Amino acid sequence: MKPGRLLRVKGMIRKEWLQVIRDPSSIAIAFFLPMLLLLIFGYGVSLDAKNVRIALVVEQADSQSLSFAGGFYQTSYFAPLALNSIQEAETALRQSKVDGIVWLRHNFGRDYLRKDSPPIGVIVNGVDANTARLIEGYVQGIWFGWLEQQAERAGKKLQSPVQLEQRIWYNPEVRSTDFLVPGVLAVIMTLIGALLTALVIAREWERGTMEALLVTRISVVEILLGKLIPYFILGMGGLALSLAMAHSLFHVPLRGSLWLLLATSALFLWVALGMGFFISTIFKSQFVAALVAMVSTFLPAFILSGFIFDIQSMPPIIQGLTHLIAARYYVSILQTLFLVGDVWSVVLPNAAALVGMGLFFHGMVYRKTRKNLE
Repeated sequence: MKPGRLLRVKGMIRKEWLQVIRDPSSIAIAFFLPMLLLLIFGYGVSLDAKNVRIALVVEQADSQSLSFAGGFYQTSYFAPLALNSIQEAETALRQSKVDGIVWLRHNFGRDYLRKDSPPIGVIVNGVDANTARLIEGYVQGIWFGWLEQQAERAGKKLQSPVQLEQRIWYNPEVRSTDFLVPGVLAVIMTLIGALLTALVIAREWERGTMEALLVTRISVVEILLGKLIPYFILGMGGLALSLAMAHSLFHVPLRGSLWLLLATSALFLWVALGMGFFISTIFKSQFVAALVAMVSTFLPAFILSGFIFDIQSMPPIIQGLTHLIAARYYVSILQTLFLVGDVWSVVLPNAAALVGMGLFFHGMVYRKTRKNLE
């Protein structure tokens, strides 16, 4: 880079840093917003069903029914409420006092001893379909555990045509936090990159400082570099804070390489900054730019990136649409690096997609940014 151009870029960078210091909103977006989102999702959002309220109805208190019902008191998944009749339990379910009912009829113990396969009544509130499926699975787990316990007491082996040997890879504790926190990082980086640049440049148009820049000798490339570098540094600072919180507060493991995580995060931040620049070249009002940035970057990153909702479960048209969402590729990289390791067959294709998207957005910004006021 020529000395004159380097001097102008340095001047632009200094101007942006002074602007950041004078306007604390940039600091808030880069540092306080990530802290808030991580605390909310790390502590307040969980996909694990724990302490699920169920009504436990035991019509005949014999040894078999009481030993089976005792399994619900020995697990953290359920918070059982003992009731005397199914009518009371149904009333409690309708009033949302419980989320499910386990009903052991009066003939449960007798039919079990006769090997008549006694039925267990399970009624689940299906308003929340995910919790309903989890309750069904937990009840089945307690049932099979109880059958194994009864077989051991009789000195026999539980007869089953299929022996299930279960292994859970990558997240053996099945903690939703280990799955959610890496996804939150993608949302955070999207907000930092897109919202910061969209607001800052739109603010300059509103205040008239952009016109003052356009009449100087500084080129379009120098303007873009001078604005990109400070917010790139702010974004990486926000990432460092987020990684420290993920490790120290939520104990999310990092099984991949830290350098690869930083490199791919820098790549995604470059793409997010490009999206913010692109929005600001079209919409020169802070309010409109912020609204468009939220709708076109944050919401897709939240809903269509695979962060919470499984992409393979979406309709084919929506699945195709997710390929236009940059956060989709970054979420895949993050979850792989945090929970699995350096799987290059996952990292490289997603990184290549981010490179292509970054070139597209920054190329469009360069084409649309002209040194005129039209």
